Amino acid sequence: MSHFYFDTENKRHKSFELPGAKPHYNPDRPGQVEHIFLDLNLDIPHQSYHGNCSIRILPIRNNIESLTLNAVNLNIQSVKVDEVPQHFEYDGEKLCIHLSQPTKIDDRFLIAIAYSVEKPQRGIYFIQPDKHYPHKPTQVWTQGEDEDSRYWFPCFDYPGQLSTSEIRVRVPKPLIAISNGELIDTVDDGEYKIYHWSQQQVHPTYLMTLAVSDFAEIHDEWQGKPVTYYVEKGRKADAQRSMGKTPRMIEFLSEKYGYSYPFPKYAQVCVDDFIFGGMENTSTTLLTDRCLLDERALLDNRNTESLVVHELAHQWFGDLLVIKHWSHAWIKEGMASYSEVMWTEHEYGDDEAAYYRLLEACSYLSEDGSRYRRPMVTHVYREAIELYDRHIYEKGSCVYHMIRAELGEELFWRAIHRFVQDHAHQTVETVDLLRSIEKATGRNLTFLFDQYVYRGGHPDFKVAYAWDGDSKLAKVTVTQTQASDEKDLFDLKIPIGFGYKQRNTDLQVFTVRINEREQSFYFPLTEKPDFISFDVGNNYLKTVVLEYPIPELKAQLEFDPNPISRIYAAEALAKKGGLEIVKSLSAALQKDPFWGVRVEVAKQLAEIKLDQAFDGLVTGLKDQSPFVRRSVVESLAQIKTHASYKAVKEFVQDGDASYYVEAAACRSVGAIASANLDDKPHAEKVIKLLKSVLEEKAGWNEVVRSGAIAGLAEFKTSESALNLLLEYSKQGVSQALRLSAIRALGKISVGQTPVNIERILDRLSEIAKETFFLTQVAVVTALGQMEIPKAIGILQALANQTADGRVRRYADEEISKVQNNIGTEKSFRQMREELNQIKQQNQELKSRLENLEARTK
Repeated sequence: MSHFYFDTENKRHKSFELPGAKPHYNPDRPGQVEHIFLDLNLDIPHQSYHGNCSIRILPIRNNIESLTLNAVNLNIQSVKVDEVPQHFEYDGEKLCIHLSQPTKIDDRFLIAIAYSVEKPQRGIYFIQPDKHYPHKPTQVWTQGEDEDSRYWFPCFDYPGQLSTSEIRVRVPKPLIAISNGELIDTVDDGEYKIYHWSQQQVHPTYLMTLAVSDFAEIHDEWQGKPVTYYVEKGRKADAQRSMGKTPRMIEFLSEKYGYSYPFPKYAQVCVDDFIFGGMENTSTTLLTDRCLLDERALLDNRNTESLVVHELAHQWFGDLLVIKHWSHAWIKEGMASYSEVMWTEHEYGDDEAAYYRLLEACSYLSEDGSRYRRPMVTHVYREAIELYDRHIYEKGSCVYHMIRAELGEELFWRAIHRFVQDHAHQTVETVDLLRSIEKATGRNLTFLFDQYVYRGGHPDFKVAYAWDGDSKLAKVTVTQTQASDEKDLFDLKIPIGFGYKQRNTDLQVFTVRINEREQSFYFPLTEKPDFISFDVGNNYLKTVVLEYPIPELKAQLEFDPNPISRIYAAEALAKKGGLEIVKSLSAALQKDPFWGVRVEVAKQLAEIKLDQAFDGLVTGLKDQSPFVRRSVVESLAQIKTHASYKAVKEFVQDGDASYYVEAAACRSVGAIASANLDDKPHAEKVIKLLKSVLEEKAGWNEVVRSGAIAGLAEFKTSESALNLLLEYSKQGVSQALRLSAIRALGKISVGQTPVNIERILDRLSEIAKETFFLTQVAVVTALGQMEIPKAIGILQALANQTADGRVRRYADEEISKVQNNIGTEKSFRQMREELNQIKQQNQELKSRLENLEARTK
């Protein structure tokens, strides 16, 4: 946009398979679908259309007497084969055509289906102004992945069938229609206009698309091919700002993949209310209009650039090479996500790319640790959309990087070129990638795929170090802490480096095989190293806990050339705590040359519960990088003192060049102020401050005002804060802000009175009836934070009525979470509050003690 091994016996991880999960396979093919032609007439005011779907099939077996197509909630009027009417049966989901003449091998035939659609549930979406949102644009757009094309035209709706396609559509003027391939004809028809698009390269049904609106067009090109951006009128500057690097990206990926951009044009269409970030329809990507940046957002928003290159990468991995089955979705999603890393490396440098990979790894690790663990390749699920998670995107990206690390630059790109060239305009499975690697390089990487792709999980390393001065041996002990038995062990060759301050970036590196639960390695060195770098380059997906002495960790934080190693050192130092560590981290926050390290150092400083941590952190508020300022502001929220409140409040009142820093300040000021529950007048003062933000700071994607909403949600016992959240959760409030308010209702609920909890439940129950995907997700998120049985009933009702498989899964997962919350959370909450008070008292005592010790040294 993912037989294999399941960790079902590992009690530390929840199962990916929910009740109702079962194996899924592609159906038998009656023949090859050669061409699909849709001829449609839109009635936008009534959210309906009618037309014909023609499918040309080349049989590959004799004597097939019936065909079954996917067709959900369509009005089927007639079916013909080569102009001869056919008997058919339709149950609202499957269209069974009884052929009057059984098939003959190589005797192709044409199915013509006349049908209509009224207020479609999925697949095709009609966006129009209404009483709540009178300024919403008029748009029609489609979304096929995973199996939603069946909701807007009858088809064999699975990725294993590839065909050419055409779409001819009649739309009212002045609207324009964009689709796959080339525009081969336009015809004026009174107040209407007919657009005829033709896609001559084969692709699956889920990549067929249509987008209609009164778009502004921005024209660019790459090597003579049109590159076009379609946006709402008045946003041309935003389009150029957001997508203007596309021609350079096409050039970059064409070179990297060893295959020139394969389609006749590339269009990017920004649409309202899109239910994904982007969708890589062949030659015509659809994007959410929230990706469009204004000048201020450009300062520290790399998400749009990553989204643009991600969807572009799919034109090769996903559209040129099509997955044969959903279970292999990591091949395309992993490479599209890794292309974000590659573009970051190309555009911003090695350090930025390394940090980007770390963030991707952390995203996957979060899902693995808190949601479920699963193999990247599995065909067991309830709905294919469940596979589109962090295991196939972020972990998939990490796997591609590990392949690159294993092969080296030259062989990796040779393998990628071979994979693309050998399978262009074909379907692929995971084994095809393995075979291409072996064909191009002679290397067999099955061992890597078996460990990271076909089974769940990753290694968790604990690394200890000791120096024997007499024998001049460095001892490094590595423990795989994830392993409860031998089947959980990983077998990898990991480089370990030893660094010296005076040698700068020059490490002495040894590669060792790690394949046991605990191993000790001895390295002869001419002198004691200043620091130790485990997994030099940090190429392997893992977690690592460093148990080095403080001097080695401090030296690594300062001198290790790899930014990720410096981040690991900062984490290890923070766990040791103490004034010496605060000073070391504070120095890194000011001096480290890479902003990503400074971001992570700020987080670690906040973990040290000493008052002096504030002094170290606050200097970062003047950092030139908005990413660092944001991290510092968020970290100050954990230091709940008057000084931290005052520092953060200035950013709320005076603002910042970055939307995101301002938003973080709003969240943090709420978190700090709400911690002092005894000072109700002060709390009301802060609520009033955040209310002023809501009233005065509407802006790009409602980032700042959403921060104020999150700040209000921290006041869990405040009725006035709740009243504001309820007000902003009403229809008519700008959508991004409303979604934030809906989510915040769950967070604020845990401290409210029974009467107010009922008000929250009533509002969420009402909103749960709405059909927009993002609204439903916001409701599910809110209910999942609650601690009352009624929340389960609303979640269950939403799961039963939603048309979206993602919402169904989220709702089922949140039901389990609420069940765990009930009966345990309230008793633990009081314990947590008492513990926090004790921690605060201990922090004050430790801080005074550290100061006394520092004076006596």
